[in-house]
Amino acid sequence: MKFSKHVLENGLRVVTIPMKNAQTVAVEILVEAGSKYENRRNNGISHFLEHMMFKGTKKRPSTKIITELFDSVGGEYNAFTGKEQTGYWVKVPSKHFEMALDVVSDLYLNPLLDQKEINTERGVILQEAAMYRDTPMRYVWDVFEELLYGDQPAGWNIIGTEQNIKEMNRKDFNDYRKRMYMPKSTVVSIAGNFNPDKALSLIESCFKSKDNNNRKATKKKVIQRQTKPALKIFQKDTDQTHLLLGFRGPHMFSADRHAAVLLGTVLGGGMSSRAFINIRERHGLTYYIDAGTDMATDAGYLFVAASVKHENLGKAIDLILKELNKLDQKSVSQKELAKAKEYLKGKTLMSLESTNMVTSFFGNQELFRKKIQSHTKLFEKIDKVTPTDILNVAKKIIKNNKLNLAVVGPHKDESALQSFLNI
Repeated sequence: MKFSKHVLENGLRVVTIPMKNAQTVAVEILVEAGSKYENRRNNGISHFLEHMMFKGTKKRPSTKIITELFDSVGGEYNAFTGKEQTGYWVKVPSKHFEMALDVVSDLYLNPLLDQKEINTERGVILQEAAMYRDTPMRYVWDVFEELLYGDQPAGWNIIGTEQNIKEMNRKDFNDYRKRMYMPKSTVVSIAGNFNPDKALSLIESCFKSKDNNNRKATKKKVIQRQTKPALKIFQKDTDQTHLLLGFRGPHMFSADRHAAVLLGTVLGGGMSSRAFINIRERHGLTYYIDAGTDMATDAGYLFVAASVKHENLGKAIDLILKELNKLDQKSVSQKELAKAKEYLKGKTLMSLESTNMVTSFFGNQELFRKKIQSHTKLFEKIDKVTPTDILNVAKKIIKNNKLNLAVVGPHKDESALQSFLNI
């Protein structure tokens, strides 16, 4: 899959990935702005701003006008906020490419940020936060990252505090946009059936008025301190207990990253993985179980997530830790590693049949790494990982002083759960 990268005079980066046989085109605008760039007073502003960008522009002054444009062509559109990025994307039939690019760039460049709309949207976001708290399978991740990183941006909730949501105003959003939404912090990624030269010309026209300066916001480096296993319980009356057990691991620039991803795949990649076969198939403790890695620019972790009967929590923790201990003690076989590699490569190839997944695959690499590699180059690095590499990275990660457990459910006895946390 061929791609091209262009850097405009103001520093904005453009990645184009032509796919001649596609029937659609996707446009994604990514910006280095997320909750890790926030402080206590404005925690939640990245996410709130993402909502407000769809509330109208000078050219299209209402949400209804914007959404009807996409709906009228059967387009898909959305946005998301993470801890290190915010993204705005649209996917449409190829013949509507120019309209899609014009609208999504307009949203990014010219939001009205009307105070009346801000006041209305507060209620929407507070309900979103309540929805997440009412979804234990989702909320356990927030509990886990708060446990892992504590009182620093990496440990704060992306959606922000209730007080902040209620107090943010138009000036806060404008100030934040001026500081964060800068050309050098932004990537426009386009994939599908389109003319790359024409696309670049249109982007240069759309973004030519954007500030040309060298400013770029920075985030605080994640501080990690841990000397013993840690536990955090969010007490809630649920039908199941949801758990997330994990170990501090490598970040996305680490030399161990490919081995760590394969370690996570052996543990929880697919229905024949170790955790799935043992915890679900052999013991019947869970319907849902997943395992893998999460890697940010300066921190990461290996995780196992599951939901179990309340009374089976201790047994599930014990079995998960035994599976992890096996990986720490003995090399995986060549056969099992080969399966994990093909699983990863197969999942990647299937995702790259979708134009909006292609924009993310290439756009995120440019946003964070400032360097793009094709999937074939990625596969070459995956293929070089050996069983010894897997064992070595397991020994680095799977240690008592890196072990963390988050639980959502009606549990009060921390000491009983703490007794299981030993590997």
